[in-house]
Amino acid sequence: MNFLFASPPPGDRTSLWMFLAFVAATLVITYFSARKSSGASAYFAAGRRITGWQNGLAVAGDYMSAASFLGIAGMIAMNGYDGFMYSVGFLVAYLTVLYIVAEPLRNSGKYTMADMLAYRLSPKPVRAAASLSTLTVSVFYMIAQMVGAGVLVRQLIPGVSYEVAVVGVGLLMVVYVVFGGMLATTWVQIIKAILLMSGSIFLSVLVLREYHFDLGEFFTRLTAIESTAPDGTKVVRNFLTPGLIFKNPWDQISLGMALLFGTAGLPHILIRFYTVPDAKTARSSVVWAMAIIGLFYIMTTFFGFGAASLMGPDYVQANGGTNMAAPELARKLGGEVFFAFISAVAFATILAVVAGLTISASTSFAHDFFTNVIHHGKEHQPGQEVLVARIAAFVVGALAIVIAIILGPGVNVAFLVGLAFAVAASANLPVMLFSIFWKRFNTNGAVVGLLVGLTSSILLILISPDFMGENAIFPLKNPALLSIPIGFLAAIIGTLLSKEVPSEDKFVEFQVRANTGLGSEKATEH
Repeated sequence: MNFLFASPPPGDRTSLWMFLAFVAATLVITYFSARKSSGASAYFAAGRRITGWQNGLAVAGDYMSAASFLGIAGMIAMNGYDGFMYSVGFLVAYLTVLYIVAEPLRNSGKYTMADMLAYRLSPKPVRAAASLSTLTVSVFYMIAQMVGAGVLVRQLIPGVSYEVAVVGVGLLMVVYVVFGGMLATTWVQIIKAILLMSGSIFLSVLVLREYHFDLGEFFTRLTAIESTAPDGTKVVRNFLTPGLIFKNPWDQISLGMALLFGTAGLPHILIRFYTVPDAKTARSSVVWAMAIIGLFYIMTTFFGFGAASLMGPDYVQANGGTNMAAPELARKLGGEVFFAFISAVAFATILAVVAGLTISASTSFAHDFFTNVIHHGKEHQPGQEVLVARIAAFVVGALAIVIAIILGPGVNVAFLVGLAFAVAASANLPVMLFSIFWKRFNTNGAVVGLLVGLTSSILLILISPDFMGENAIFPLKNPALLSIPIGFLAAIIGTLLSKEVPSEDKFVEFQVRANTGLGSEKATEH
């Protein structure tokens, strides 16, 4: 982590000191959390002692990622209304979590999504497939955060390369997860959520002040935004008109489907419901999260459109690219100190989300695959599951670092997260819904649904215009429009073609537990 000791120009020392202060604070949290993270329940689920409002803040901290703060603001700043569709999709998606997933998941599982699936299905094949899906979605999502981290740290500390920044952030994230577990991750997410909301509110006020707190004037200015076209000519565009990114309306529909249905399949969001003592607290935490997230995504309107109006797309592109629109707007309106604060908060955002993703991936590998598939549900030695999870955290972190370096700093992080949502919605959501509501659903259907949904979404991404350009085989930027129906259809066909007859008694038992909490995992006594 040599980049921490770089010598920036005097004007940049404020950013450096705020950056270092946050790193130091989070390391202190990790130290004290590590002292309490003994045993699997403490490491994987924070001892199930997190309250509703705490988990709500942590869920919001997990969800308001680099894609939300950096990527969406940049998308809106460069392309107006089309970028704002990400904000709408991210917010509405939580209704799926609240009404369908949160309570059954908390009542029927222990640490992971696979716990719920394995309750009434054959454990080994379901856990193996679910573990693969969890690892894939987590790495997809994590790559976006690492790209954002590289761009941000490079701006925070001049002279630091993108590659060194990505490696440094990755190593720091691994420290949180390996030593502090879920408790450290939770408190980093809570603190980050508070800081992000405080900074966002202040930045929104500064933007509105430029328009005399008149929303009419604010939106009127957006009808004529000047920028430079690829051919070098100046063009004037209406940023309130759809179609600046998505020329094809099917692209918008596909993106909307990914965002709407993807949240309920995100592993790092789902595992948060295991940190609370009961389903009632799980529901209340979702309500808290929706209130916080809702306010935040409203404010992304002011970040993005404010950057477009007050700085212009050309300025944004020339000063760090799309992912730096919000921090550069903070610099313009609040000076170097506020820029330093917003940048440090954005860095905190990335660390918190990456830590959540890493612990979800490592937990799934250790609990689902290592313990329950390889070792038939038993630990050979006490603490072995936690040890494997810590090793897996290193491996997952290293993989995300390598891919983020290969992709480079130019890719928009909101776009990358949109793809992760599509993969989650195609693979995880169908089998979760069928497991909860379909009595006939069986093991074969779950495995086929997970694997086909996963592979189809990734394949469609690889043959899309963003990867193959003009030679693209699949015409849409996001695969959700096709891959989500494929995931559902695969799960249905896999179920119907199987001769397995699921136990009706087991389904009834599952329904009772999922809806009442009878027999569910309780909080650990300390």
